[in-house]
Amino acid sequence: MASDQVAASAALAKFRQALQKDASPLYTPAIDADEALLLRFLRARRLDIDKAKAMLDAYLAWRVDFKVDDIVKTFRFPEYDRIMDMYPRFYHKTDKLGRPVYIEVMSTLSSKLLDGDITTPERFLKYYVREYEKTVQYRFAALSLKAGKTIDKSCTIMDLKNIPIMQFNSIRKVLAQVTHIAQNYYPETLGTMFLINAPLVFQGVWKIVKGMLDENTVAKISILGGSYQKELLQVIDAENLPAEYGGTCTCTGAGGCRRSDKGPWNDGTVAGYPIEFWEGINALPQEDLGSALTVGVGSSVDDAKLTPISDVGVQ
Repeated sequence: MASDQVAASAALAKFRQALQKDASPLYTPAIDADEALLLRFLRARRLDIDKAKAMLDAYLAWRVDFKVDDIVKTFRFPEYDRIMDMYPRFYHKTDKLGRPVYIEVMSTLSSKLLDGDITTPERFLKYYVREYEKTVQYRFAALSLKAGKTIDKSCTIMDLKNIPIMQFNSIRKVLAQVTHIAQNYYPETLGTMFLINAPLVFQGVWKIVKGMLDENTVAKISILGGSYQKELLQVIDAENLPAEYGGTCTCTGAGGCRRSDKGPWNDGTVAGYPIEFWEGINALPQEDLGSALTVGVGSSVDDAKLTPISDVGVQ
């Protein structure tokens, strides 16, 4: 482990030199100071300086092209509740390493998800990116402060019980885009993933999904059947795991654990958190949903309420 840290530190110094020599206008002093960000890209390319630089360059260009900062500042997703009914995906507390636990439930997935009535593929991707930004800028930052060390990976549970295999092809294109964004623009943020309640027929789907993933990601994935509770509880304390997955947590309030988004980022255990802006992605009034589906943007917020991505890393 110590030798790995020495190698990473040496590579980081060379990486910074290469980036500074290139003098790209996208490579700002704030990016240069974000050690956690640079290390994630280095590790994603196994400390290969040239490959890591190419990956980081592509990421910085994508942020401009996709208007990520504008999405963070102005995008609202009032269709959130309907999406959550059809495709529950949520953060819930932390694992034993202090990483956020992220859960996706596939049983109610439907082709109607992105047909334009509930939302569109374009808006779903913006929502996905906005949530990734919230995790990197907000959830990871709070968790790092609480742990006193950098927390920049998550523990993911994907519940495949009753997964509608026939619906998979209808959203395959969007899932491929989501996978591309995760691997190429938010690399090394997955700590471990459990695929639980995996049916036998999932093997065919897994061959497709596996082809979308790099080998580093595949190595972090464990495929489990219906007897998964023991494995989950080895990684996540019972009080932090929803009762439906073998834990003891039953969050109070409408929607229970699935709608709580509960964690150190908003439970009052970290000074300065929660931050209203990051908790308010669904603030656009429901009656404005029609116009949001048309133009893709909700109300704006004051720039002063935002913390730039490269200013958040806890060293």
